[in-house]
Amino acid sequence: MPSAPPAERRSENPGERPSDRLNASSLAALPAAVAQPAYDRGHLEIGIVHLGVGAFQRAHQAAYTDALLEREFGPWGIAGVSLRSPDTRDALEPQDGLYTMAVRDAGGERLRVIGCLLELLVAHEDPDAVLERMTRPSVRIVTLTVTEKGYCHDPATGALNEGHPDIRHDLDMPAKPRTAIGFLAEALARRRAAGLAPFTVLSCDNLPGNGDTVARILRRFAELRDPAFGAWVADAVACPNSMVDRIVPATTEADRARVSAALGRRDAWPVVTEPFTQWVVEDRFPAGRPAWETVGVELVADVHPYETMKLRLLNGSHSTIAYLGYLAGYETVSDTMADQDFATLVRNLMDQETGPTLHMPPGADLEQYKDALITRFRNPALRHRTWQIAMDGTQKLPQRLLNPIRDRLAAGLPIDRLALAVAAWMRYVAGTDEKGQPIDVRDPLAAGLAEIAGRTAGDPERLATALFGLTAVFGEDLPRDPRFTGPVVAALHRLFAEGARAVVAATA
Repeated sequence: MPSAPPAERRSENPGERPSDRLNASSLAALPAAVAQPAYDRGHLEIGIVHLGVGAFQRAHQAAYTDALLEREFGPWGIAGVSLRSPDTRDALEPQDGLYTMAVRDAGGERLRVIGCLLELLVAHEDPDAVLERMTRPSVRIVTLTVTEKGYCHDPATGALNEGHPDIRHDLDMPAKPRTAIGFLAEALARRRAAGLAPFTVLSCDNLPGNGDTVARILRRFAELRDPAFGAWVADAVACPNSMVDRIVPATTEADRARVSAALGRRDAWPVVTEPFTQWVVEDRFPAGRPAWETVGVELVADVHPYETMKLRLLNGSHSTIAYLGYLAGYETVSDTMADQDFATLVRNLMDQETGPTLHMPPGADLEQYKDALITRFRNPALRHRTWQIAMDGTQKLPQRLLNPIRDRLAAGLPIDRLALAVAAWMRYVAGTDEKGQPIDVRDPLAAGLAEIAGRTAGDPERLATALFGLTAVFGEDLPRDPRFTGPVVAALHRLFAEGARAVVAATA
């Protein structure tokens, strides 16, 4: 671990003694019911650097790696890097990188202390330290959860945004990068100069073709630095695609208090999650990898069918629940799914509309997956807010709802439930709920959505027509197809006139 943090980082709890905190020295005193690392952290070597360390990574990739180390000890410790905020470092560094993962469902809560996160760095504070970790011979994989905007690309084309100010900075000052792409390129350049094999770049972000995306952007960035370097990156650096799936709501103060009470020690930043977890990865790791398959990771030749399955069944259903559930007055996904009409609608959406658009490899069990989704959506312990899922709809709709609509229209099939979900998004971004209260619409296009809502004044026809004009969302094709616009406008009229609950009950 790095040296002890300065005193100001501990000021959140003045007078706190090390023995009051979850850390390496307090592990032995934890209750027997709390699982903890059984391997020797002192002999664990860093083999993975993770860019964008946050709650999801700590409940997913780190959790898989921790479980692997219990079964098969190896050089797979993780160095976590925060690209922006020091909050995770400030919370976990006094804990020697230890934190609690709380797995919750209706049956209760199970606690496990995760031990494979060995150190935490903040990129903008010390980029040299981050680059040093990434160029160590022991590091064979660099993983990422930096969100879509962290790739500094144009989502519509998938190309590097070469005019992005941080990209320009990283091209001009490669030794002091700001972006994940800049750190990857500089570390790879240093490894190449030192005669070290490149690490594998493994994106764990929730975007389609995440490995293809990072490969395309990284190769172009390297080419802009030097054409020969770009050719080397294109030839030598593996960027496998992956599909990640686990619900990890934001940690609340109540979560911190509950977990700390169970430990008998304060944990400044536990993570809370569900029992279900899935990670599907293309098996392309020239420099080697952990034996993740022994702890449930699915290693496959092509991850794209699994990505589409998740986007359409999980994410598409989630968005449907979020918009309709919020409009109906339900705060969480589980509250919404406790209404049998909503539960029926979601199951029928998967069975009759989104599911039939999938083409899965032999052995994939869609029925089991759909059953698991319904169980997950009904989990009352997670408190996953409909408002939180409803964020960023303009970025989410194309993959989750509009692409399956295109597939069904091409096959001449009905889109009743999918059209209702799109209409629910339109009703939501109109900005007021069914009681006339304002909706806090969070979206990259929020200002434009508010302008449309203001000038259409709650008229369903005008609102839909204006929103169809967002070609970045709907493209050029769907707004010209009456088989799409007709059902959406009809559903929107009904949502304004009858309310979400009545429309769901009639459509389910």
